[in-house]
This record gives sequence, C-alpha cells and structure tokens, in this order.
Amino acid sequence: MAAQNYPYPLTALERQNFEQTASYLGINSLAEIWPLAAQRFGQVVALHAPHLKPAVSITYQEMYEQMLAFATGLQLLGVKPRTAVAMFADNSPRWFIADQGTIMSGAFNAVRSSQAETQELFSILDNSESQTLIVEDIKTLQKLGSQLYDQPIELIILLSDEDTDISVPTKILNFEQLLALGRTGTLQPPNLQPHDLATLIYTSGTSGNPKGVMLTHANLLYQIHAAATVVQPRPGDRVLSILPSWHSYERSCEYYLLSQGCTQTYTNIRYLKQDLREHQPHYMVAVPRLWESIYEGAQKQFREQPANKQKLVNFFFKISQDYLQAHRIVTGLDIDRQFSPGNKLGAQFKSLFLKPLHQLGDKLVYQKVRSATGGQIKHIINGGGALPLHIDNFFDIVGVSILVGYGLTETSPITNVRRPWRNLRPTSGQPMPATEIRIVDIDTRKTLPTGERGLILIRGPQIMQGYYRNPEATAKAIDPEGWFDSGDLGWLTPQGDLTITGRAKDTIVLSNGENIEPLPIENSCLLSSYIDQIVLVGQDAKYLGALIVPNQEALVNWGNTQPQPWKEGELADPRLTELFRGELTRLVKDRPGYRSDDRIVTFRLVSEPFSVENGLLTQKLSLKRHVVMERYRDTINEMFAN
Repeated sequence: MAAQNYPYPLTALERQNFEQTASYLGINSLAEIWPLAAQRFGQVVALHAPHLKPAVSITYQEMYEQMLAFATGLQLLGVKPRTAVAMFADNSPRWFIADQGTIMSGAFNAVRSSQAETQELFSILDNSESQTLIVEDIKTLQKLGSQLYDQPIELIILLSDEDTDISVPTKILNFEQLLALGRTGTLQPPNLQPHDLATLIYTSGTSGNPKGVMLTHANLLYQIHAAATVVQPRPGDRVLSILPSWHSYERSCEYYLLSQGCTQTYTNIRYLKQDLREHQPHYMVAVPRLWESIYEGAQKQFREQPANKQKLVNFFFKISQDYLQAHRIVTGLDIDRQFSPGNKLGAQFKSLFLKPLHQLGDKLVYQKVRSATGGQIKHIINGGGALPLHIDNFFDIVGVSILVGYGLTETSPITNVRRPWRNLRPTSGQPMPATEIRIVDIDTRKTLPTGERGLILIRGPQIMQGYYRNPEATAKAIDPEGWFDSGDLGWLTPQGDLTITGRAKDTIVLSNGENIEPLPIENSCLLSSYIDQIVLVGQDAKYLGALIVPNQEALVNWGNTQPQPWKEGELADPRLTELFRGELTRLVKDRPGYRSDDRIVTFRLVSEPFSVENGLLTQKLSLKRHVVMERYRDTINEMFAN
C-alpha cells in the first residue's frame, strides 16, 4: 500500500518504513482485518498457548474461521449490532477469538479480568448495560453468584468447554457449542463505521472509581496504522504475550503484531523465564517490572560469582557505560549534553578507543545475559510506567533494544514512542504521526516553553470518544478544542521527545510548600541491591519518608542473618538502620538536580511485597499509591509523629 495513501502526515523516514510493511488502509473496522490476514498468512501459526492442557496452536485461517463462527453464533442468539457484550476473562487464544468475534458480530465489548473484584464486575455490567455476558469459566460465573440474575442478562457464553447443564435462569452455551451453532448459519455484515464503538475498557483504578473508556474502530485502527511507521515485523516473527489482553496497551499491540502475521505465544509469570529461552521471541510488550526482574536475576548471578569474576564483570559494565555514553554524544542521543563540535570530536575518539573492550565484554558477559531473553529480540515495547534509567542502560549495554512508549487507556493508548533510529533515553519518545503534545502550566493552562515541566495535554486520532454514560467526566478530561488532560507531568526536548516526571495527583507537597515528584527519587533508590520496592510518603509533612520492601536475599548475604530480621514497620537490628540510611542518602544525593528537600529522612521496612494479589499493584503492575497509603496509614502516621 503506497505511503501517499496513509491517512496521516508522515516524516520522510516514517514514510520509508511504512512502505516496507503491509497495512490495512481503506477499511472501516477491526473486523475487516482478519479475513485479509487469513488470505495473506493462511497456515502461519497465529496463536500458541503451550501451557494449556492440551496445548493450543491455531493458524491464521483457523483463527478467522473461529471468529466468524463465534460472531455468527452471537447473531443467531439475538445479539444486536452496537449493543454491549460484557467479557470477564483472561489471556488465551479464546479471549482473542471472542474479542474479535464479538466485534465482527457488530457488537462492542466491555472487558475486564475474571480476577477483578466482584463489585467492580457488577459496576461494569451496570454501566455498560450488557445483556450478554462472556466469562472465563463456571468458576467465574459462580464468583458472580445469584446476584447476576438480578441483571438483565439474557445470554451467557463460557470460554471453557465445561458442561452447561447447570441450573441457571439464563440461556448458557460453552465455547464449542457457540462455534457449532455459528457454523450452521451465515454472518450478516453489520456495516460498521470508523466512529462506531469497538470496546469499553475500564480504567484500572490507581485512584478514584473506574470509568468506561469508549474506544472506537477509528481509535484502534489508528494504532495499527501508526505502529507500522515504527516497527516492521515479518510474517512468522515470534511474540511473547504476558500482559492482560483486555488492557489497551497489550491489546493495541496485539492487533498490530497479529495483523502483520506474527505468531503470538502466551506465557505467565511462572513460565516467563523458561518461555523466553524456549520460544526466543522477536518482540515482547511489557511493563518496567518485568525488565526489573530480569535485571535483578542477572545481578543475583553476578553476585554469586567468585570475587575475581565479579570484578571483571563490573569492569566491563563500567567500560561499556562509558562507551555508550560517548556513542550517544556522537549520535546526538545524550539528553544531558550540549553537542558542540569539540564535545562530539572528543566523544568520537573515546568511543573508538572503548569499542573493542565493549565488544569483548559482549563476547564474555553480555551474550549470556541476552540468552536469558532468548537471544533473538528485535525490539521490546515498554509502557505502563517509567523505566528506571539504570534498567534502560543495563539492557542497552547487553544489546537488547527497548523502545519506551507513553500513553493512557484514554488514548488507546500509544501517543509517544522512542524510535529504533532515535532511542533517546530516558524519554518516552516523539509523538506518533498526527499526534500533538502540549506542556502547560497546571494552574493557568498556558503553554510552557520547551524544556519546562508542566501538565501534558494530548490531541490526536487516538483520543477516546469519551467516558461511557458519563458526560461530566468526559468534559473534564477533553476540552472543547479536543485536548485531553493526561494528568501526567512532563517536559519536551526541542525535538519533541517527551520525558515523564510523574503524576500530577502523585505529587507530594511538603509543609514548606515544596512539590516533590516521587517517581524519579524512587527509581534512583531502586539502584540499591537491598531495595526491592519503595514508596515515598510525606504529604503535608516537614520531610520525606519511605516504605521499603527489602531484597530478602541481599540482606541475608549482607548480614549472614535469617530472612526478615525485623518486626513489621520496625528496625530491630540497628545495623539495618545504618545500612538503609546510607543507601538512601547516597542514591538520592547522586541524583541529577538533587535538592535538600529530596532527602528521605525517615523510613520503615515492609515485609510483604506489593503485588496484584494483595491489591497494591494494578494488573499492569503499576503502584496503587492511594491503596498503599491507606493500608499503611498507621505506620506512616507513626513515622511523622515526632
């Protein structure tokens, strides 16, 4: 498809990349992608789930046929175009088939994990006014209980093959029964248009009540078109999927990668390290915490080496960091430096001198680290939170390309991403085609000069239609000129690269009136091998404090002690006080732009890690700050009592 037919303005390089890859221009809906993909990729494996019993492997032709049967079955059962279908289920090939089968029928879906709180699922049913419900299995159905039948639900579909001969007052079919029914009929094309609603995705709720984000076919098709200007996968390229498929970030990336003929393998936390080595992905969509875990695993292996090998590893990493720093200056990709001819010339000599040592480090050390990722990665797409700079630098050194992006559910989601040819750390990259970014004063909403930090406003084809049945919230989020209020703080480089500095609502205001953005300080503290997780606190206090989840193994090795050498919220061993105070002081003071108000004066250790299971992280592993504050309210109050 010629780039001149691309519906948005392109730079010369974006146009060149777009011409190298197939796309889907001139279509009106997501549903129109899959018959075309079946024609193009036929017997290429689309969806692979090795950990299901039995394992599942579905070609593009089979995937389309199942979507078609699913859609036809829904129509035969009375599901009408442009009505809501709730879907409470998790990552699997059947999720994807049900998602696109629902859309192919003409309906739109309202999606959430089957693991979400029951009350949240009912609020989605209420808000979406769904009369059809798709659930993971009978266990999910039982979780909803008899209260479900007080809702106007007329049809239930199980994504499992469980027996539907159960006592429920509503028509119920399992997955295979629905497909069998669909194969007996003919799909009635719903004549979907770009402005039609494709899905409702409910905000994950890091603060406030979840709202139904209305994403249209045009929003999601834009993401597919725009992604083609950034990366160009080949048919058969391998993708490893671990994030929730219902989330906008994973979902839009899946739509693009599968539209290009990739093979998607489903994994989970339990099998991730095994699957990285075994399936050797070319692409992966993930959040910072996953790369932090791989980094921590590598650091653990380094610490277990004899002292002389540890010194050698540290030597190579120091050399490689210096080499890459010089190389970034030469290529204009060092955000902190002025690129004068003198600086560039000196950096060029330095990079030429250090390059052989960096290559030797690659041969002796970094190849082994890459092998833990499968050794075949072309690009990792990272979003859902800020990637700490030390993690970013680590993977750059070992030769794994991470393209950090930015966006929100309300922006479907990607608005910015670092390009392979402009991987400027620690930014979130330049805007996607036809996307505008403004930085404004948080109070006056006046546009700020380049380089100044303020509130991020976004305008472009990916902005949601609004919040479902919530015009008041929509009006607060999107102004009359179409600018969406992200709620995030950041600044722009002269070339338009966006750097995120925190959430406006996460800002800690000390009693002296100083505003502190917690995330950059927290990321600096995570450089300590003794700190696994950290949350800054101190709203309205004289100084900052922190809740710290220590690295148990590192503490055991440090003090030759048993795990958990403290009581919850206390430091029973005075040596621990000295250790952590020293780490916090050193790492915070070493930060660029350090101010005295950044000091962490008081802290407490927390024995239970923050996780999805205990409700302190969202499904995409973002911290629920307001939940942490509430959970540890007494501890925090005690920290600032004196």
